[in-house]
Amino acid sequence: MALHYGLAVLVWTVACWLAVAAGQPQHSLTRFDNLPARLFFFDDTPNAIYHDVIKGIVYVSPDEGKTWKGAENVPEGQAAMVIDHPFDNRVAFILSRGTKHWRTLNRGDSWQSFETKIPPALVGRPLSFHSDPKKWEYILFQGTACDKSGGWGSRCHDETYYTTDGFSSEPKLLKEDTSRCQFAHSSKEFKHEAHSDLIYCVAYQSSSASGGHSLSSSRLFSSTDFYQKETKIEELGIGKNARGVVAFAIVSKFAVVAMKDLSEGSGGDMLLYATVDTKTWAKAQFPHSSSARLRENAYTIVESTTHSLAVDVLVHDLSAIGTLFVSNSNGTFFVESLKDTNRNEMGFVDYETIYGVEGVGLANVVRNAQEVESRRNIKQLQTRITFDDGRTWSRLRPPAEDIDRNRIECKPEDESCSLHLHSVTLPHNFGRVFSSPAPGLIMGVGSIGDYLKPYEECDTFLSTDSGITWKMIRRDANKYEFGDSGSILVTVNDEEGANSVSYSTDFGKTWKTYEFGIRMRARILTTVGDSTSQKFLLIGQIARQDQSNDGRRFAAVFLDFANLDRPKCKDDDFEVWTARSHTHECLMGHKQSYKRRRPDANCYVGEKFVDPVPQEEPCPCRDEDYECDYNFIRDGDKCVPAGPEPIQPGVCEERDHTYMGSSGFRKIPGNTCVSGDNPKDKPVEKSCKHAQPQEGSIIHRASDLPAPIVQYSYFRESTVILVRLADDSIWQSPNEGYTWTQIRPEDRFIAFYHHRFAPDRAYLITNTKKFWYTTDTGKSWFTLDGPTVPNSFGLPVLHFHPGRSDYLIWTGNEGCTGFGENCHVQTHYSLTNGRDWTEIGKYMRNCAWARDEELKVDPNQILCESYKNKQGNQRAFALENPLELISGTNFFEKKTKLFDHVVGFAKFSEYLIVAEYLSQKQTLDIQVSLDGRKFAPGEFPPTMRPDQHAYTILESSTMSVFLHVTTSEPPAPYWGNILKSNSNGTYYGLSIDNVNRNDAGYVDFEKMIGLDGIALINVVSNPHEAPLSKRKQLQTRITHNDGGSWRPLVPPTKDSNGNPYACESTKCALHIHGYTERYDVRATYSTPSVPGLLMAVGNVGESLAPYADSDTFLSRDAGFTWEEVRKSPHLWEFGDSGSILIMAFDDGPTDHVVFSTNEGTSWREYKFTDEPMHIKSIVTVPADTSRRFILFGFNPRAKNAAVAVHLDFSALTNTKCELNVDEPNNDDFELWSPSENRDDICLFGRRTFYHRRRRDRNCIVGSQERAKVKTVENCQCKITDFECEFNYARNTDGECVLLPGLQPRDPDPVAQCRNGEEYWYDLTAYRKIPFSSCEGGQRIDHGTKHPCPGLKGHGTFFWLMMFFIPACFAGLVGYWYHKRGGYSRGAIRLPGGDTGLRHYSTSGVLDTLASVPWFILGLGAIAYEWIAEQVDSIATRVQGRRGYRNLPVDEDARILRFEDEE
Repeated sequence: MALHYGLAVLVWTVACWLAVAAGQPQHSLTRFDNLPARLFFFDDTPNAIYHDVIKGIVYVSPDEGKTWKGAENVPEGQAAMVIDHPFDNRVAFILSRGTKHWRTLNRGDSWQSFETKIPPALVGRPLSFHSDPKKWEYILFQGTACDKSGGWGSRCHDETYYTTDGFSSEPKLLKEDTSRCQFAHSSKEFKHEAHSDLIYCVAYQSSSASGGHSLSSSRLFSSTDFYQKETKIEELGIGKNARGVVAFAIVSKFAVVAMKDLSEGSGGDMLLYATVDTKTWAKAQFPHSSSARLRENAYTIVESTTHSLAVDVLVHDLSAIGTLFVSNSNGTFFVESLKDTNRNEMGFVDYETIYGVEGVGLANVVRNAQEVESRRNIKQLQTRITFDDGRTWSRLRPPAEDIDRNRIECKPEDESCSLHLHSVTLPHNFGRVFSSPAPGLIMGVGSIGDYLKPYEECDTFLSTDSGITWKMIRRDANKYEFGDSGSILVTVNDEEGANSVSYSTDFGKTWKTYEFGIRMRARILTTVGDSTSQKFLLIGQIARQDQSNDGRRFAAVFLDFANLDRPKCKDDDFEVWTARSHTHECLMGHKQSYKRRRPDANCYVGEKFVDPVPQEEPCPCRDEDYECDYNFIRDGDKCVPAGPEPIQPGVCEERDHTYMGSSGFRKIPGNTCVSGDNPKDKPVEKSCKHAQPQEGSIIHRASDLPAPIVQYSYFRESTVILVRLADDSIWQSPNEGYTWTQIRPEDRFIAFYHHRFAPDRAYLITNTKKFWYTTDTGKSWFTLDGPTVPNSFGLPVLHFHPGRSDYLIWTGNEGCTGFGENCHVQTHYSLTNGRDWTEIGKYMRNCAWARDEELKVDPNQILCESYKNKQGNQRAFALENPLELISGTNFFEKKTKLFDHVVGFAKFSEYLIVAEYLSQKQTLDIQVSLDGRKFAPGEFPPTMRPDQHAYTILESSTMSVFLHVTTSEPPAPYWGNILKSNSNGTYYGLSIDNVNRNDAGYVDFEKMIGLDGIALINVVSNPHEAPLSKRKQLQTRITHNDGGSWRPLVPPTKDSNGNPYACESTKCALHIHGYTERYDVRATYSTPSVPGLLMAVGNVGESLAPYADSDTFLSRDAGFTWEEVRKSPHLWEFGDSGSILIMAFDDGPTDHVVFSTNEGTSWREYKFTDEPMHIKSIVTVPADTSRRFILFGFNPRAKNAAVAVHLDFSALTNTKCELNVDEPNNDDFELWSPSENRDDICLFGRRTFYHRRRRDRNCIVGSQERAKVKTVENCQCKITDFECEFNYARNTDGECVLLPGLQPRDPDPVAQCRNGEEYWYDLTAYRKIPFSSCEGGQRIDHGTKHPCPGLKGHGTFFWLMMFFIPACFAGLVGYWYHKRGGYSRGAIRLPGGDTGLRHYSTSGVLDTLASVPWFILGLGAIAYEWIAEQVDSIATRVQGRRGYRNLPVDEDARILRFEDEE
């Protein structure tokens, strides 16, 4: 009996123990030598890979990490990289550093070896795969080939090979000199109809014997037969200008090409081109504010959706702070989504979309961006969330209680009380930072307050509704992971060592602890890719006391929660959860919902490797489901035609017929909304008058405006124009005057301003504090309040910053109502585009940012003209109240008085020029600065000091300042002398005297646009008689050497009727009306789009005739020769880069215009009205690249109204001009030089050629990329490269002679030797024109030569001995390093592998898609093994959840991240 009793007790005890064990998690432990450089699960399988890159070993687990063994048949130390096949979960590859590698077809159970001809390239992912499961064996291999040349090293370049049998046979060469090759079918989201074998390659067009390449030879190639017979250069829609390709990637549904802008003056910006169908490429258009420049190393294409691309652009030079932009559906037009985004120096951005929930994303912004930039303060981060794909962002509302149910310290309803989370830039686990495939569940480590605390001071939070609400679930920072579709949450302490994990089975309401037996510092907590398993893998560094004797310091702890005492869930244990917030339920036309386990259901889901499938319910279509149709542009809430609508041939047989055309809207591609009875994209009936005419036709459209025009201006680089009328209304046309709408009819506008440096921004100033602004070229307008009413002192209301488009200075009035006893100017600045303002000061006159486009001074410096005595009515101030010039750094917090009394200051090019008033002498002195801090006085010939004279700064684009000094004042007529400075603007010499000016101070001086050094002036030819007669006789002069010498215009021999001119003596010349007589000062002689073309109104004679008695002339060779093209004075305008010229009669009403398509060889008339109108101006887009014009004028019977006539010559021809830079004789353009008509073929010391359309070619130039200016060679210096030195002037023989009573300038040896020159020279009567690049030849500016003092005085032998030995060693090392490719490598960070340009000779600054320090990848050519051990271990190549099949980011091409850093 006792025996039976004892047995029963034993059985009961065992049963109880088994019951307890059955309700507890289980674990097993495996020790390793090192952390994994790559850790991943084969998709939808329990098989895992652990790669120890330091020892070169790959471990395989068949049971989710419970047991591990080494990869069979792979020798220890050989595994340098492990790459799994993204489209076949059976296949993976182990790559060595040599030519022998291994493949598995059974998830690591066995491995077979294969050979390649060359070792793999040092890129993130040398293999690229085909996405078709039937073609899983189609693989591209990128390797590095080195040609040994003896001596110190080898020349290396990358080559790409291909296999169609998964390396069962030897791979074949695809293409040499590649930096990236990829199948067009390598992403499930990038859907198109292209050939299944289409392969894109970024490669060099030509090879180089030295192993180096020019960036300009890098192109995007494509082939459908593995480059055997077919090799196509992708022209990206821009022809042969598609050069300088830096990278190619497939991101979501887009293929993207990054290209260096090699055009002159681009500043090295990057260009993005995108396609969604492999056929049509389009340039990505960003808002044109300066903060949106795509500079190399300064932008990141972040995780994007199937609806749009997302790009973060670095906008702060001194700190890692950016702006996030989101594109339209085809990736071509971007809008600003979020400012001041947080980045790190490597280009990673705190931005992540939430898995499985469309439209939801989290980002971190820098709260104190300005302080970080200006004072180097520590960043204060705030988290923002979007529920509508980045259209709007909001704060994270924090929980009201902490984990202990105590109320948090702040009020959740306050804006300053928010939840903030650590994100991508500071990763503490691997895979996605916040979310998993568990529907709606988000976890994060963060803090509650005004901004994010350091990681160690944070706690762990959970949201079960995709970020709408949050709760604190664990104290301290924890690593976290989701399992069993969210039914299990596991955390482990991430601030210190731990011997346990915490887990919850009820969405974080309650938690339990499980101890796993050893203490370790957690490094990785992960599970299978789709988070459907109840098993987890924890990897960490074992505490010293728990380490074993074998020296293995790391362990993988397998955690199994399948033994928890929970039944499998039934149907009633699930709920339908609707994604997104109630305010944003519909996105892309549908609602989204998931079936997930109820929080209170005590069961396990158990659907292993089954991804959650969203249920989509269509929504009724709303405005946001539509975008503008092709050939339509946004205008407020409308989509208006960009011009006449294209129609099919035969639709409109007669102009009075109608046709069914586009409403202007189309449903966004991929949108699934349900249209109602009257959808926005329903075709509408239209008159054929508004359809695009047949080829050869011209159309016009007149619009009446209710008052005279007082101001108008285009947005630069846009077809949108603003017009302000005399009745204080503003009208806008988005399509070059085709249609017009009034902006805000309820407001009165006194002015509008286009942002000088951000062409898409404009500001409409009302007569109150309110102003309106746009950041998208007038598509939408928003209102804000200024700090005061606009000033009534005639001062500009707004000043703009060249580098920060949001930085504004506002100049307004204060105290000017009533009698205005204390009326004064008050200035403020804003760093937020007017959302808030900070006072600068009172009783100011002019405040402006010190920085300018070429004046590179402190970007936070403000200059102000400030009255010394700040009381009374400012309007009554005179010279007795000095106007001081104050410099304020750090946004005017630290003030410095620069001058006690000034008349004003101006910024021109790289010069800051101040007119200082010397009260004791009662004279003016000019001070010049190149840095905004140090000033040097301008030195003038004594007879021409601006003591009692007015002066006008004319221009300074050629490294010197042109200054007009008034020498004749009332009662005599105005005129003066033009002086020209040296290169730093301090010494001024006479260029020409007696130059005409008007009463307002404007001067008859105009430089030719696009051709430096050519200018036209009008001089007073009767300076002795004019003071008596009060009548000036004007003559025109031209210079072709930047004011070094001037000459009359050579007249044509015959007029436009073929008759000779009556004036035939040597006194006869062509004289033209200048700047001072223009109604519209923008009606310039020349155009930037046609080099050498000039038009003017004038006459042939001894002096300039009245305007009404003048005719119209044209020059095609920069003013060397002229021809009369029309009798009587005409207005003119250039269109389409000179392919069309238009003129209108300017001395009375007219009903027609004349136009020419061959630059004036012949002219045709076009009648646009039955009632003649008086035309005041002809307008086209600022770049003169359009064939559409606007005539502004009025009807003689209605002078109190205005008429705007839209003229469209686009249909005259459909032939596009062809530009072939490589074969200039086989295209529609000619190479023209300004020196063609000169005896001297050189101008400014060089021979320069420009591309321009041939005169007889009837074709459209359009907006195609401009060909680069071609400088053939620098010439030897000649007399024309010199001008008169200070105190010298030219005599009648053209020689520079010393002015009577003056002395030559001191040669200043210290200044001449300042830049390390060996010799200094005595001065002569001449000085070299600063803009000239001539070399050698006649140096008539050099007198006697003297050696410079200091080290330069040593002879050649001394320096040879000093430098010979170290130079030899440095040269040998540098040569070897260069041969190995170290200096010729670029760095392109694409997570599908490094796709950077790797071998071009000019890579001093590397061209990248995201910031990767060049030395990391460059040194890799020498130190492959060190990089593998250091970079790979730092990156810890852990693939978190490659099973995110619905995530719209291509596996091979997530830009920004290394592929192994997913």
